[in-house]
Amino acid sequence: MQPGLAGIFWAFLVLGATAFGGPVAHFGYFRTEFVDRRRWIDERGFADLVSLCQFLPGPASSQTGIAIGMIQRGWLGGIAAWLGFTTPAAIIMIGLGFGLSFAETAAGQGIVHGLKLAAVAVVANALWGMARNACGDAVRASFAAIACVIILFAGAAWFQILVIALAAIAGSLVLRDTPLDTSDGASRSGNRAVGLVLLAVFLLLLLGLPILADAMKSGNLDAFSGFYRVGALVFGGGHVVLPLLEAEVVPTGWTSTDAFLAGYGAAQAIPGPMFALTGYLGNVIDPGNGYVGGWAGGLLAIVAVFLPSFLLLGATLPYWDALRSRDRIRAALSGVNAAVVGLLLAVLFTPVWTSSVRDASDFATVVVAAVLLAVWKLPPWLVVMLAAVAGFFGV
Repeated sequence: MQPGLAGIFWAFLVLGATAFGGPVAHFGYFRTEFVDRRRWIDERGFADLVSLCQFLPGPASSQTGIAIGMIQRGWLGGIAAWLGFTTPAAIIMIGLGFGLSFAETAAGQGIVHGLKLAAVAVVANALWGMARNACGDAVRASFAAIACVIILFAGAAWFQILVIALAAIAGSLVLRDTPLDTSDGASRSGNRAVGLVLLAVFLLLLLGLPILADAMKSGNLDAFSGFYRVGALVFGGGHVVLPLLEAEVVPTGWTSTDAFLAGYGAAQAIPGPMFALTGYLGNVIDPGNGYVGGWAGGLLAIVAVFLPSFLLLGATLPYWDALRSRDRIRAALSGVNAAVVGLLLAVLFTPVWTSSVRDASDFATVVVAAVLLAVWKLPPWLVVMLAAVAGFFGV
């Protein structure tokens, strides 16, 4: 039985208010919520969506959530999923532009630390579940191990895309996988003709918005164009978005380096997508020429940076079901899914583990959170709240 729009919105709203830890942790929350608990999507379908969103530019975790909503209820389902997951972070980050700074207090820092420890447990739990399905033999496990080692020592973010691409090529050559019957899912993924139109709109906006903004001398169009460009061109999501954002708002004089870094620091302490940092920037920047700023500017920036994700998903999902049902594509996806496990393992070590677990007390918190998730099957939001309380009291 498919969920209603209100059910999709509420499920993602809860995650948007509790899913700390960045995009890798978000995959863990999504898997626990939508594969294990609600069964809106099966393990293989979820892994395939993660693989697709790793290939597309934009915020991979948010795109995965949007895709889950679109598969359930079409465009309205995707919008409901995005609104639910993004709203808490958007409110917090736009509000921070007015000077809110609780995260910098001692109590705030304690809560943030507890939330980061919960993220360690969430990522580890998701990684274990994904590894059992994606790395079921020696070859796939080797794919994961090689991907992990490369990412640990490569450093540059673009290596993630390279590793995924190489895993797809190698998988198509050496792996064998069972093709899928996706006839039921294809009708829920959109129309192919509409997909081509959306791809054209994506490219038209990418190329045309800067020209239109320059011609009209509009600060609002200029800001919208800049944030749209970031959402359309950044691969990897998460922290990878920061250099592009900085290039858009600091050298142009729209805001100072200090203000930008203050927003970046706050973005580490909030649930939901890191791309919500654009809400803060939309509030504080001043490109001139009648720019609205404030809450309106924050909303403008958030809509602009996420719009490419909707257009790209609308363009690719109608073809995705047909493509992933083919033998060679399935084999390539098996390689990608195994490589993604390796990427998650590398990120579990750094920065998730290295930035969170500092002593025996922290390790004990992670162990307890992991047991609550994996053995007692408590919902992730409850484990996150318990970890936040523990952090507040300095446990």
